[in-house]
Amino acid sequence: MTKKFSFWEKFKIKGKKRFLTFKILGGVFLICFIFSLFLFFYYVKDFPRPEKFTERRIPQSTKIYDRSGEVLLYEIYGEEKRTWVPLSEIPDSLKKAVLATEDADFYYHFGVDLKGVLRAVFADLKIGLPVYGGSTIPQQLIRSAFLTTEKTAERKTREIVLAIELDRRYSKDQILEWYLNQVPFGQNTYGVEAASQTYFKKNALQLSLPEVAVLASLIKAPSHLSPYGEYKDELLGRKDYVLSRMAQEKFITKEEAEIAKKEEIKFIKISQSIKAPHFTLWVKNYLEEKYGNDFLMEGGLKVYTSLDWDLQEWAEKVLKEGVEGNSVYNAYNGALVAIAPKTGEVLSLVGSADYFGESYPEGCISGKNCLFDPQFNVAIGTDKNPGRQPGSAFKPFIYATAFKKGYTDNTIVIDELTNFGEWGGKDYIPQNYDGLFRGPITLRRALSQSLNIPAVKVLLNLAGLEDSVKTAQNMGINTLTPPYGPSIVLGGWEVKLIEITSAYGVFANDGLKIPPVFILKIEDSKGNIIEKNEKTPQRVLPSQVSRLINDILSDNEARTPMFGARSHLYFENYQVAAKTGTTDSFKDCWTMGYTPFISVGVWVGNNNNESMIRRQPAATVAGPIFHSFMDKALLKYPKENFLKPE
Repeated sequence: MTKKFSFWEKFKIKGKKRFLTFKILGGVFLICFIFSLFLFFYYVKDFPRPEKFTERRIPQSTKIYDRSGEVLLYEIYGEEKRTWVPLSEIPDSLKKAVLATEDADFYYHFGVDLKGVLRAVFADLKIGLPVYGGSTIPQQLIRSAFLTTEKTAERKTREIVLAIELDRRYSKDQILEWYLNQVPFGQNTYGVEAASQTYFKKNALQLSLPEVAVLASLIKAPSHLSPYGEYKDELLGRKDYVLSRMAQEKFITKEEAEIAKKEEIKFIKISQSIKAPHFTLWVKNYLEEKYGNDFLMEGGLKVYTSLDWDLQEWAEKVLKEGVEGNSVYNAYNGALVAIAPKTGEVLSLVGSADYFGESYPEGCISGKNCLFDPQFNVAIGTDKNPGRQPGSAFKPFIYATAFKKGYTDNTIVIDELTNFGEWGGKDYIPQNYDGLFRGPITLRRALSQSLNIPAVKVLLNLAGLEDSVKTAQNMGINTLTPPYGPSIVLGGWEVKLIEITSAYGVFANDGLKIPPVFILKIEDSKGNIIEKNEKTPQRVLPSQVSRLINDILSDNEARTPMFGARSHLYFENYQVAAKTGTTDSFKDCWTMGYTPFISVGVWVGNNNNESMIRRQPAATVAGPIFHSFMDKALLKYPKENFLKPE
């Protein structure tokens, strides 16, 4: 007989079964939970800490600017060219374009978009490959910052967990700022600001709507979709897709999207990535020696140089045009330096006629012997080639030494054929340029007309050879090496253009010397000033001596008998001191000139020391270049005359 159970007995039996079931299920759940924890800790045991994100050093390129900070001369970077900008300096349209295509629910999910993950998983299962799409912006940021790109379950788990933690710790805006400054855009460019400069030569805030869509398009496949590659059409097609997505998300209207799709996109040409190359590479070499190349590629320094870009462009133009004209004299190169005497700041420096030019100038008379490296910086020289012979441009330092010893511009010397005795194994009998002799002549007229015989007499009889060399050295010319001879007054010893231009600046600055300065200040990536020009002037020449030299070299009447009343050294209504220099063999031609606010030096010749033909003086070869440059320079500054000597 089957036993019948009462209600309570049945309830107790069912309760025991339920308890047993719950117990079994609980055990299974506990085992699964423990196993899940085991897997979790196994996968995340070596996780980077999200709080370390703010401590990471994001590589930023070092930028070299002109004095205004508005013209980028050069950018030093390693594998990542980046300029960090805050979210406030990124246009809303660019943010929305990125959100529309990369993570439309960014401001609503908790770091991971579950719907997106499920869609990606089903898609992966369908094709049988672990593609793992559907990554949110936090996931992409974590992946690029901390993880590898391998497509494994372990890496994906780490990515998801870290993305959730990142989202929990930081605001959405902070995460978006990190992302927009870190995402790659191709061409070794990272971040929206660097990408904007690379492709459109403008700040991100200046981008148009279609340009914004282009940058958002590049994120998907920056190398493949490069506007300079064979898949440019794909890039433009994706640009239209981005605009459509923005319209779907109500970020823009459909009408705005359609108008933007029709606008022509103009990408800048990949051209020379360096401006004022001789000057800029001079600065770069200094930075590398002081800070090291590795730091420069990642440190994010901002280097503000002394260069006046307006004057630099003009200098490059007039020098190139002048050298092209000088080809008839067999002179194929030139250099120009401009310095502000009161500060020592180098305003312009052109080390050759054309840095990017050919080594063999077309029409070179003597063929292979005209070979020169246009990238060689004649303005600063090298250890192997320290400088060029300055010719008569060296004479003012001799006359200044004589004036220091009490002689005046009215002191008389005799211009006559003179044998100065044996020097270097033979008699030294110099000639004037025109072969004439003028008899008794004042030092003012002798210097103004650049007469050679009086200059040698001033050197040997009034100034003294050793004292004259010391004067030049004190004023900044460091290339003079013994033994010295009387031909030094005629420029027989080599100088550097940068140094002699700076030394002429001592005359302009009333006898005060400030060595050439090419950096105004350097800021680190946080805006802190780590280097600043604080050079102070040093008295190296009495004021009266400087004023007397200035008065003589700006005396157009005194030089007229040799140069003419309206030579390339003359500027109507302006007081400009000037001096030319031509070597005996016509290998070098110089024109030096200055006002109280600018000192300019121009050299013309051939790098290989080949002589010019037709025996043209410096006033004809280098003078026009000097005059053209000064015409513009004089208009940039308030008019200023020299102080008169007592």
